[in-house]
Amino acid sequence: MKLQFKRPHLKVSPAKSAFSEGNPRWINRDLEPVRRHERKWTVLSFIVYWLSDGFNASAWQFASSIIAVGLTWRESLVIVAVAFFIISFVISLNGAVGVIHHAPFPVIARASWGFWGSYVPIISRAVLGVFWFSIMTMNGANSVRVMIGAIWPSFLTLPNHISEDQGIATNTMVSFLIFWLFQIPFLCMHPNTLRWLFLVKSILVPIAWIAILIWAFVSAKDMDMFDQTATVSGSAYAWGWLASLTSVIGNYATLSVNQADFSRYSRVSVKWQLLYVPLLPIVFTFTAFVGIAATSSGAAQYGELNWDPMDLISHWPSRAARFFVAASFALAALGVNISANSLSAANDLTALFPAYVNIRRGQLLCALLSWALVPWKILASAASFLNFMAAYAVFLGPIASIMACDFWIIHERKYDTLALYQPYSIYRYTYGINWRAIVSFFVGVAPNLPGFINSINPDVDVGVGIHPYQFGWLLGFFGTALVYILLGKVFPPQETFIDKAVLPDDVYDASGYMDEPTDGESNVLEGQTVPIDEENIVIEGEKGRKDRHRSEKIL
Repeated sequence: MKLQFKRPHLKVSPAKSAFSEGNPRWINRDLEPVRRHERKWTVLSFIVYWLSDGFNASAWQFASSIIAVGLTWRESLVIVAVAFFIISFVISLNGAVGVIHHAPFPVIARASWGFWGSYVPIISRAVLGVFWFSIMTMNGANSVRVMIGAIWPSFLTLPNHISEDQGIATNTMVSFLIFWLFQIPFLCMHPNTLRWLFLVKSILVPIAWIAILIWAFVSAKDMDMFDQTATVSGSAYAWGWLASLTSVIGNYATLSVNQADFSRYSRVSVKWQLLYVPLLPIVFTFTAFVGIAATSSGAAQYGELNWDPMDLISHWPSRAARFFVAASFALAALGVNISANSLSAANDLTALFPAYVNIRRGQLLCALLSWALVPWKILASAASFLNFMAAYAVFLGPIASIMACDFWIIHERKYDTLALYQPYSIYRYTYGINWRAIVSFFVGVAPNLPGFINSINPDVDVGVGIHPYQFGWLLGFFGTALVYILLGKVFPPQETFIDKAVLPDDVYDASGYMDEPTDGESNVLEGQTVPIDEENIVIEGEKGRKDRHRSEKIL
């Protein structure tokens, strides 16, 4: 048998279904709605996905910034729980749209922003995804450095041949390259396959971190952190509480916008999206508590308050313990980097360049761009830029608000999935832009701008203007919601209202396209015989049927 290899092409394989007819500029195979046979995420998949996301170094360190403003560890846990209780509702609301229409975030955004207007949230999310991918890769590199140092202690003292102004040593650069390369195979995986990575991480990492928690309570007899009292009171206490709440919410504000990138693969009822409401506060609060206990125990034993877990475990005499715990943090960084950053950035890049970028290429492009950002220099010296990206979450509150309000209130859960792929459809609005979304977005962002500027450059005195920013996500979300709903009721987009939702399965069934994949990449009409991979297949089935039979090859 002669082997044939497919020639690589600059352009990606286009979608070939009813959604792609006449509008290749706005779709490719990865952007079209997920078909029935590709929906493989179950309730367990979503549980392990969030368990995987919850156990990461950022969540471990939540309490550090909260305690730094004068609050206690008890208040930090309450703040984390409240923050994720709030954000879980928004994640559920926007994630439900993905379950219903099985389309990614960039496509769903067209319904509320318009086709060209959707570039505002898409570009915003793409920039954040690439930036945080590079930062998380650096965090993973630090874990790899500790792992190698546990096996080969002299690695930690390797002569440095990199200029000091670069902010990175030779051993850390080697670790960065190793972790970056380790991520590449996972970046090439389909989201349906990645759910197994999240399953493995949701088992191994919690086991390791529970072991750390046991060590913390067994090894230290006097943990001073647990006896602390708040060092601020009155208005300073209230503003510190709100600012900390906003900071924690901001860490996961991105997923409140683009949860549909994952929920689109769901095979279970939309009601299961409400699972996030109890799950997220429990998981993230527990992770924060592990960080508090371990850091407090380390301070009691070593005389240093190390919120960075790699600095903490560097004191451990057992090389095996250092290796396996550092490996758990490396795995944690890998999982969250894919779930929160690379996959999301890939969907955004796919929407921006659908003819040339698919999800796989988008993730690889995200990984390549992470080098261009030189994250080690950002972490070492570019504090203002790091503050800018951290503060960028104030823009995501209004974006999440517009998308949630548009689907659940303005359009009353009635979207036309087919029209989301047709630029001259009911979602064209005015020259492809929904002005209501643009106006609401700027109204929601404007009050936060003085504090936003001050967070980047503390030398700029904005007076009381800093206070709106201290609860900026909440202000932006609810302020934008109020304005968007008001504009939608006073100036309703009549052309976008439909009597009944048009779901992707309705379109697939009505058009007669097959539901099951073939060895080729094209979909064919029922009853039509075409050559694919040099063999003929016949597609059979009943139009409108939920589960179509697999096509059988005729020998």
